[in-house]
Amino acid sequence: MEKTHLYFVPGLAANTKIFEYLDLPKENFETHFLEWILPLSVEETIESYAKRMCESIQHDNPILVGVSFGGVMVQEMSKQINCKKVVIISSMKSNKELPNRLKLAQKTKAYKLFPTKIVENIEEYEHLFFGDYLKKRAELYKMYLSIRNADYLQWAIHNVLNWKQDYELDNIIHIHGNKDEVFPIKHIKNAIEVDNGTHIMILNKAKTISKILAEKCKC
Repeated sequence: MEKTHLYFVPGLAANTKIFEYLDLPKENFETHFLEWILPLSVEETIESYAKRMCESIQHDNPILVGVSFGGVMVQEMSKQINCKKVVIISSMKSNKELPNRLKLAQKTKAYKLFPTKIVENIEEYEHLFFGDYLKKRAELYKMYLSIRNADYLQWAIHNVLNWKQDYELDNIIHIHGNKDEVFPIKHIKNAIEVDNGTHIMILNKAKTISKILAEKCKC
């Protein structure tokens, strides 16, 4: 039996280790993981970047799966190549699903003040992370956020906040946690809800997500 090829794109600045807990039936699916590439410049368009990401796809008509900003990216990639399906996790289908505080950051350009240097050199700032919660978050960042390049971070933050997509593409499968703190569920339409799923549910709800993927990606 011919296997279905799934290509995964991680969240903003994240590496593909975020997918390590997913478990899909190997007799049906072959998984491929795309790492982020550096933008040609902070002015590179998202269309140009998506086209370059597509160069790593080796199979015809794959299923594209993206988490958070990776969900935005796979939707842009789907405009460049033929694909069976597009699955987004903890993401948004159009800029209408952007929460108000992020719309405000976009309008005021406050995001340009984001301290990309902290993420770029997180080890130097560890002493600032007081309290167990923030220390744990810092550990997660070190493990899963490997793209530290300041130009990439500036480019990615700009493109998630200024995404021009103002309507929902056809045939998007959207998996979303009802406790997502980045893209609150109240702004999200037509999604498969994961109970108690937060924005990082790809790590701690991987079993549930694997089951949904296996069901929805069957050909």
